[in-house]
Amino acid sequence: MNIPFILAKVRDQIPLSRDELKIISDGLANGSVSDAQAAAFAMAVCLTGLSENERVGLTLAMRDSGNVQEWDLPGPVIDKHSTGGIGDNVSLVLAPMLAACGGYVPMISGRGLGHTGGTLDKLEAIPGYRTQVTSDDCTRIVKEVGCAIVGAGEGIAPADKRLYSIRDITGTVESIDLITSSILSKKLAAGLEALVLDVKVGSGAFMKDVGQARELARSLVSVANGAGCRTTALLTDMNEPLADSAGNALEVKSALIVLKNEPGEERLLEVTLRLGSYLLVTAGLVKDAQEGRELLVNSLSSGKAAEIFGRMVSALGGPTDFVERYDEYLPKAKKWVEFTSPESGFLESVNGRLLGQAIIEMGGGRTKAEDTLNFSVGLDRFLRIGQKISKGDALLRIHSSNDRDIERAQVLLSKAFGYSQNTINSKPLIIETISKNS
Repeated sequence: MNIPFILAKVRDQIPLSRDELKIISDGLANGSVSDAQAAAFAMAVCLTGLSENERVGLTLAMRDSGNVQEWDLPGPVIDKHSTGGIGDNVSLVLAPMLAACGGYVPMISGRGLGHTGGTLDKLEAIPGYRTQVTSDDCTRIVKEVGCAIVGAGEGIAPADKRLYSIRDITGTVESIDLITSSILSKKLAAGLEALVLDVKVGSGAFMKDVGQARELARSLVSVANGAGCRTTALLTDMNEPLADSAGNALEVKSALIVLKNEPGEERLLEVTLRLGSYLLVTAGLVKDAQEGRELLVNSLSSGKAAEIFGRMVSALGGPTDFVERYDEYLPKAKKWVEFTSPESGFLESVNGRLLGQAIIEMGGGRTKAEDTLNFSVGLDRFLRIGQKISKGDALLRIHSSNDRDIERAQVLLSKAFGYSQNTINSKPLIIETISKNS
């Protein structure tokens, strides 16, 4: 079929058939759709939008442009996806917890994007951990251990990989239709039966507005269910870091605190439990969220989740005794210094994007794809919104390699906090739940 004819239909808001969407997707994957045509498609979709049926069709077509995993397991194949934020290391905690509850979790994750950290970068702070493995190795580890957190293989949704690179340079990254198909084409290629989505909202997230986040969540839920994957989404607060640390090695340490059932990290634990309990219900492993929560809590108190995490690390090339001796293995910054408040009152706001940028400035994130990361740098011991402070109190602690980077981080951090003389009402951590029928 004539590609310009299909592009004209998108431009004129004439619905595309599944066959036409497959032609576009196949052309993106095999190169028969030119860069100019791919850019025209992305811009037309961004400006005119797609119907729900078209979103489902495009997602399935891009999923089927590459390898689609098939499973033969005694339990459901399930996963979680987050739109990203500061101190968001839920994946490291939730995957082994779900595996301990009877799920099988092939978690295909990514690297840092913009000011937010990437799950693969965090895991690579563990000596020897391999984030890129063959499909056969990933399948074997999921079957034997229950979970594997790895990067997407070369054959996963190549149409999306091509379109994403075009969107990045054509001002069409924000399209809800294209975001939906991009996220879900890769997730569905893993052969999932159930999925939970964590759509972040706030200063540290890509979505600052609740309405915009709700629109994305509803699109993701409707398309995923339309494509045959039972899916629920939660809108969660990202107006301050989720964990009590941000930075690759520091976030692994935070995850181990939860997995070893040690005190602290209450916000991280709560979001993890809420996401996990909804996913267990969606997957049919429990009858309701309360039963799911109890099962997840037991996975921590029994030590089973920590054991599974350790087995996953070992299977992917990391130390066999990492869980027991993680503090010895994780890299540590050469210097740390407290960043203090310039005034007294109540902490009113935190600019999460500036916190993320400060970590990037210290080498903990990338400005170019080829940048080498310093896994040891980051921020921790965050003062929380609403807490009372006196001038000179620590707002957080900076971990860095040298004084110059600390000074650069301090310049950004000096603009990241807002103060009030009045008490501040805390915002809910879980804002809204969006299901197929909501």
